[in-house]
Amino acid sequence: TDQLYGGDSEMRIKQEILLGIGGVRALRAMGKVVTVYHMNEGHSAFLAIERIHNAMTEQGLNFREAQEALFPGNVFTTHTPVPAGNDRFDPAMVDEYFSHYYSKLGIAREEFMALGRENPADKHETFCMTVLAIKTAAYCNGVSKLHGTVSRNMWKNIWPSLPVHEVPIDYITNGVQILSWTSDEMMRLFNRYLGPRWIDKPGDRDMWQYIDSIPDSELWRCRDRLRERMVAFARKKLKEQLLDRGAPKVEAEKSDAVLDSETLTIGFARRFATYKRATLILKNMERLETMLLNKERPIQLVFSGKAHPRDAMGKELIKHIVNLVRDERFRNKIVFLEDYDINIARYLVQGVDVWLNTPIRPKEASGTSGMKVIPNGGLNISTLDGWWAEAFDGNNGWAIGKGEEYEDLEYQDDVESLSLYNILEKEVIPMFYNRGADGLPREWIATIKESMKTICPQFNTNRMVREYVEKFYLSSHRRSIAMAAEGSTRPKELTAWKKKLHSRWGKVSIKDIIFGEEREVTVGSRVRLKAVVDLAELTPEDVRVELYFGNLNHAGDIQEGVALPMNLAGNNDDGSFVYEGHVLCLKSGQFGFTVRVIPYNGYMSRKFEPGMVIWG
Repeated sequence: TDQLYGGDSEMRIKQEILLGIGGVRALRAMGKVVTVYHMNEGHSAFLAIERIHNAMTEQGLNFREAQEALFPGNVFTTHTPVPAGNDRFDPAMVDEYFSHYYSKLGIAREEFMALGRENPADKHETFCMTVLAIKTAAYCNGVSKLHGTVSRNMWKNIWPSLPVHEVPIDYITNGVQILSWTSDEMMRLFNRYLGPRWIDKPGDRDMWQYIDSIPDSELWRCRDRLRERMVAFARKKLKEQLLDRGAPKVEAEKSDAVLDSETLTIGFARRFATYKRATLILKNMERLETMLLNKERPIQLVFSGKAHPRDAMGKELIKHIVNLVRDERFRNKIVFLEDYDINIARYLVQGVDVWLNTPIRPKEASGTSGMKVIPNGGLNISTLDGWWAEAFDGNNGWAIGKGEEYEDLEYQDDVESLSLYNILEKEVIPMFYNRGADGLPREWIATIKESMKTICPQFNTNRMVREYVEKFYLSSHRRSIAMAAEGSTRPKELTAWKKKLHSRWGKVSIKDIIFGEEREVTVGSRVRLKAVVDLAELTPEDVRVELYFGNLNHAGDIQEGVALPMNLAGNNDDGSFVYEGHVLCLKSGQFGFTVRVIPYNGYMSRKFEPGMVIWG
């Protein structure tokens, strides 16, 4: 564990065994009684296997019963829409470290492998930690609204017969701990005009409206001081970098002239993954040079960040920026601060005027660095990816593009770099430098206030944690307690029911769908229909029959339909059952509906079982 990155797959599986299995054992050794485990990324997913094994040995359950008992107590959050971020292991490597577990769990090798495969029947598929986490957690989520959509598309194959928008992966957008990232100067301003509630209740929207009561002159003086302090820090840091590399003292002292405390300052600091496109702003150097070297309205750039040890392309991006910094034309206009850490991040998010974020949509799960500049009076320019796709309202910063997605990435870079330059030249730079008679950039300050009022109350950790508690943790805890009650009778009953379900599900069918007598459907009218369902040897209590409806797309498929339960109306002599329902037509256009059957049991933590949907 002394080195997190840089090892091979074998080192990775060892780390993840230590994190997941070792983590559970460590908590138990400390005497902690845990009802809910939250897996962040699939790296810790082996904890589900350890918990199942513990339940088997301590409660006398078999594997399936233990899995059902512990399923409600596992929460999983995926943080990456990039396939490379989801660890996969060759089955032979899984055998090497887990073959002794197969017999302990009382299951065959292929049953164990199926836990980590999107398609359990594919014996050539690798073992994926994210799939293991999804299959063993009752509650799953992405970290922004857009990322939730992306995640449902990524992992839809686990539920092959389900519409993508119903794949049970929710979202809770990330947030930042505002107090940790707000400068002392801005804290004093907030205390004076907002009162102490901004610390205790940062999600109070009404409280943030008092931002308007802060005099423009005071807010701007604060921004000037923060920019001055960031410039002084950058000079000091740059000098230290040069001296550490053995540069002559005369050369190092030139750092005292880099950057200008009154110039519009743009910051980019984060992990240098290629999809984040740190060098997008450098795409057209001739155009950028005009802005950098403008005598009256210049800009300056501050970069910082690190690349993954194995990310050669990320390292090349850093090398490109460092080479540019050495160009005499830009020596005082572009700075790269090495050894990026939380201290550098704090100076930058507090001091820059604009935070630049240029990921390729939709590869940014959420991102949080841009949230940190907001309480310090910084503004965001970003592609509509991650959190910014939710936060941007047209008045609280700037958006690069309109949320387009491209197949040709080179073309995308051309289009979006052009958009970025236009935003800078036509909107950002004029707004920053247009000053009134009192020397204040009134429109810029108004945008700062709008940004604070709309973003701070939503994109904070208080709201984020509350959502986890209300959406997942409380329900997870209650269901875990219920599953453990009465000698674990519920998981035993649920396992027996599922065994019966799986043996008979293939015989369930929808024999007929009978439409009402309506010949013309108008907006506001009801469409009535009946469904004749053969439940084979199952009972109406074992299933839920639903009417599924919505507008049709160009291919004639229902687009993001809505499901409503149908009511049992009777049964036929042949043993089939009749269900009735109706749908209200709310808008014009091509409209479609059908019927489906899904399993139902009050003990189920999740509505859908993989592969178990019968469509009409």
